[in-house]
Amino acid sequence: MNKGCLGVAVILGGLLLLAFILVIYGINFNNTVIRMQENIDNQWAQIDNQLLRRSDLIPNLVNTVKGYAKHEKEIFTNLNNARNQLLAANTVAEKAQAAGSFEAALNRLLAVVENYPNLKADQQFLRLQDELAGTENRLAVERKRYNDLVRDYNAKIKQFPGSIIAGIIGARAREYFEVPETAKAAPQVVF
Repeated sequence: MNKGCLGVAVILGGLLLLAFILVIYGINFNNTVIRMQENIDNQWAQIDNQLLRRSDLIPNLVNTVKGYAKHEKEIFTNLNNARNQLLAANTVAEKAQAAGSFEAALNRLLAVVENYPNLKADQQFLRLQDELAGTENRLAVERKRYNDLVRDYNAKIKQFPGSIIAGIIGARAREYFEVPETAKAAPQVVF
C-alpha cells in the first residue's frame, strides 16, 4: 500500500470517527433534553396539584368567614371569580396570571379576617388557615423547583453547541412561573 492511500484511509477514518462522535453527542443531547422536558412537565403537574388544593380549600374558608362578615360580598365574589379563572387557565402564563389574581383576592379576604377577633379564634377557621398556609408554602417550593428546572433546561438548549442541536430537534425555551405584579401588592381593605 502506498503512502497516499494510507493517508486517505487515515483521513476517512478520522472523519468517520468524528461523525460517530457527533452522532453520539446528538443522541445524548436529545435524550437529555427529553428528560429535562419531562422533569419540567412533572414539576408543573406538582404546581397544578398545589393550585388545585388551594382552590379546593378556599370555599370552606370562605363559608367560615361568611358567617362573620356577611357584608363583605364583593370580596367573596372576587375570590370566587379568581378561583374560576384559575381552574380555567391552561398555559403557564394564564396559570401565573390567574394565580396572581387568586392570591390578591385571598390576601384581601385574610385582611378582612383581621377585623373579626371571634373568627380568628374559631377552630375550624384556624384549621383551614393552617391548611392554607401549608399549601402556600408547598406551592412556593414547587414554584421554585419548577423555575429551577426551566432555568437549567433553557440554559442547556441555549448554550453552544447544544443550541445547534436544539434548533434541529425543535427544542424551545420554556416559560418561568412568575407571579404578576398585581399579586405582589399588599391588599387594601377599606371599611
